[in-house]
Amino acid sequence: MSAPVRTRTTEETAVTTTLPEAPAAAPALGTGGTAPLVRRRGAGVTRWAAPLAVFAGLIGLWYAITYLVLEPSKRFLMPPPQDVLAAFTDGPTMERIGEALAQTVKVTFTGLAIAIVLGMAWAVLMSQAKVAERSLFPYAVALQCIPILALVPLIAFWFGYGFPARVIVCVLIALFPIVSNTLFGLQSVDRGMHELFDLHGASRTTRLLKLQLPAAMPAIFAGFRISAGLSVVGAIVGDVFFKQGQAGLGIVLDNFRNRIQGAELFATILVAAALGFAVFALFGWLGRLAVGRWYDQSRDAA
Repeated sequence: MSAPVRTRTTEETAVTTTLPEAPAAAPALGTGGTAPLVRRRGAGVTRWAAPLAVFAGLIGLWYAITYLVLEPSKRFLMPPPQDVLAAFTDGPTMERIGEALAQTVKVTFTGLAIAIVLGMAWAVLMSQAKVAERSLFPYAVALQCIPILALVPLIAFWFGYGFPARVIVCVLIALFPIVSNTLFGLQSVDRGMHELFDLHGASRTTRLLKLQLPAAMPAIFAGFRISAGLSVVGAIVGDVFFKQGQAGLGIVLDNFRNRIQGAELFATILVAAALGFAVFALFGWLGRLAVGRWYDQSRDAA
């Protein structure tokens, strides 16, 4: 019996001695290893390189259209970038654009505030009963589908051509995304959560304030961001068609177009685009403050 035992022991010893040494433990992520740092640096470079590459491509396309496509006599249709930048350094031009920008900002935020109040009230009312949704939602869709140009004469007839008319146009354009997104968020609450509130005998108001509205915040702020950009469009459209009162960006754009001032026109367009981006970014920041990071983390976990 001893021989098999010795043979097995010898084989085990041989196998044991032929095993290679265990490799050194790789550095854990985030503990000082170089690989994570390289990946982070690469991600940062990619984050900035891609937008810069697109921007350079657009500038190159701009130059190509100006100097290769357009004839010299028609280059006022798309002046080169350096001419547009020169317009930003012209004092009287920038003073005029600045005054118009202030008026457009006033109309934009007034109309957006009214649209937020009306849109959320409209959506909350529809979320409380199916009969209210069936009765009211078609009118929200109709309001979105009717061309605003068809309503401009009526708005001018009833409210004149000044600040109130511009605000009404802004509200009409920005209202529907708030209504639809808020209603979607309020109706997307998990059924199990509703049953839990039913179990505790919660009232309709308690359910709305403590369950539906908090759960709907991501959708609500998504609607706010969409309407924020549309409110800028509405303010400029109102300026274009109601040409009385204090001038906004729309009137300045129309004046530069009539005078064939291409560089000043493009400078005003860039200012209007920057305003839309700023309002959109503002509501994105407010949404992150209100919702926090739990929504993104829950999507990543899913």
